[in-house]
Amino acid sequence: MPDIFSRLESFGDRYRLETDLTSGTDWIGCDTLLDPWSDELGRVLEAERVASGQVSDHATALTVMAVYAGTVTASALLAWALDDVVLDMRPSNVAIRLSPHHGFEAVGLRKPLVVNEDVGTLVSWVLNEHLLPLARAMRVRTRAGLRQLNGGVAHGCAAAFCIASRKGGDVDLLERRYQQFLAASTGGLDALGKVIRLRENDREGLFYLRNTCCLYYTSAEATKCSSCCLDPVDDRIAAYRRVLAAGVVPH
Repeated sequence: MPDIFSRLESFGDRYRLETDLTSGTDWIGCDTLLDPWSDELGRVLEAERVASGQVSDHATALTVMAVYAGTVTASALLAWALDDVVLDMRPSNVAIRLSPHHGFEAVGLRKPLVVNEDVGTLVSWVLNEHLLPLARAMRVRTRAGLRQLNGGVAHGCAAAFCIASRKGGDVDLLERRYQQFLAASTGGLDALGKVIRLRENDREGLFYLRNTCCLYYTSAEATKCSSCCLDPVDDRIAAYRRVLAAGVVPH
C-alpha cells in the first residue's frame, strides 16, 4: 500500500493528518464534541465566533459545521476515493487543534488505522458516528436548524471530492466516487446540494451548489461562500467558470 498519508497531503492542507499526538496538550478529542454541553464544544464554537466575528450562536454553529466537515473528515473521503481504503475517522480516534483564525490548525489520528473496507464502513464512521451526531449536538446547544447543519455536512463532504478534482485529481474517478458515496450516505445529503462538472479551456473540475446557507455572510468578513444558495445558480456557475479559467481553487 502506498504512503496514503503523504499522498493525501499532496492535495493540500485540508487533507493533512498528524499521527503524533504526544507533542503539546492542546488537542481536543472529537468524541467530546458530541456532548452538546461539553466545555470542548463550547471552546470550538467560541474560537470560531471570535475568529470570524459571527453575530449569533446559531450562525457560528452553521459556519463551524461546514468548515469541520470540509476539513476534519475530508482525508477519509479522499483516501477511500483514491485507494479504496477507509481511515478510522470515528470521533474517538480523531483530535483537532484550534486555530486563532477561521478553521482548524490541525487534525490528528490517535491510531493511524487504515482498513480495506467498503463505502458502508466509510459512511458509518464518517457520517453516522461522527458528522451527523455532531450536527445534532450543535442543534441542541445553539438551536441552529438541523437541515442547515446537515447542509454543512453535505457541503463539507462534497468539498473533499471537488477540491481534490481541481488539485490534480482524476476528475472522472472523483465524480464517480462522490456519486457512490452519496448513494450510500445517510442524513438526506442528496437533497441538500448538487455536484456539477465544469470545463474551461484545458481545466476541468467538480463544483458544489448548496441548497442551504451557512450564514458566513453575517460574519465580520461579510462575504458569501462561492457555493452560497443566496446567489442564483446561473451566477454561481458563471463565477465558478471564471475561477476555473483563472486556475483558482475556490472553497
